[in-house]
Amino acid sequence: MAKPTKLSSTEVAALVGGLIGMNAEGPGDGVLNGVPVRPYAFGSNDLSGFGDYHGLRMINERFCRIARAAFLPMLQFQPRLSCFPPELRSFDDYRNSQDNFLSLTISATDELRGSQLMVISPSFISLLTNAYFGGGIDGPTHARTEFTATEHRVIELVSDRLNAALQLAWRDLTRLSFNVTSREENMQFVAFADSDEMIVNCSFMVQLPGQEPANFDILYPLQMLKPIATLLRSRMQSDQLTEDQTWRDRMEQAVMHIPLGVSVRLCQPQIPLSRLMSLADGEVWPVTLTGAVEVLVENQTMFEAQPGEQAGHSAVSITRRLAA
Repeated sequence: MAKPTKLSSTEVAALVGGLIGMNAEGPGDGVLNGVPVRPYAFGSNDLSGFGDYHGLRMINERFCRIARAAFLPMLQFQPRLSCFPPELRSFDDYRNSQDNFLSLTISATDELRGSQLMVISPSFISLLTNAYFGGGIDGPTHARTEFTATEHRVIELVSDRLNAALQLAWRDLTRLSFNVTSREENMQFVAFADSDEMIVNCSFMVQLPGQEPANFDILYPLQMLKPIATLLRSRMQSDQLTEDQTWRDRMEQAVMHIPLGVSVRLCQPQIPLSRLMSLADGEVWPVTLTGAVEVLVENQTMFEAQPGEQAGHSAVSITRRLAA
């Protein structure tokens, strides 16, 4: 993502001075320059009102495993994805830490009556576009203010694939759908949340060989997630499993190589029991052969065929498949 805004030298000096002043007061609440203050541990987040996001962390980890395939058509390989712990912050705070020019995709989540925002940096979009059309995994370094038509198409492909992966990742906890409603390029104009509204920021890192890691964010309004807060705090996992295409392919190959017994029924005459009991070795029993015979697979009639010969061997020619 775009680099956060750095503090000026004056702001750094004020921050350091404030910390020194707080340490002088000693532990616990106190007064600094006539203003009441209380201690705060930097790097911590007060999540007491919403839990520890354990369920959301599991969803993000599962999303990292599934979403690798979303970049395969562009990069020609599946990059490694990793996620950071979800972060609770105001939307205004997040917006001020980003550049104005970004790929912003808003998707509606009808089940929770809310929306989700996917934020991707323009440098990553340029890299994906360059690689998609046969170039290397690098992009233009000059500053821009808008995407090309080709980049818009790449944004559409990537965001749709990531939304599909996100649906699979959420499926084990609760079934959600993510349908794109709008796309924007300027962070100041995106109609996603109010400035003071709290959001949950989920950040992901895409590792690329020989390049700096690329990042993208997925934002959820805190108010939207509150109806499923109990599920997000739960440490129980669903018994549903993510679909494994590799396992399905191997299972299909194994099933297709199972040997089956095939037989041909030339005729099916009827004989009285008394006649059957009186049959002796060498006795001839006349039968009437028709032009069509039945082909049985594991004693189940499946085809109708014509008897004949091929390369000096008896053979049958399948004429039609019989209804099961």
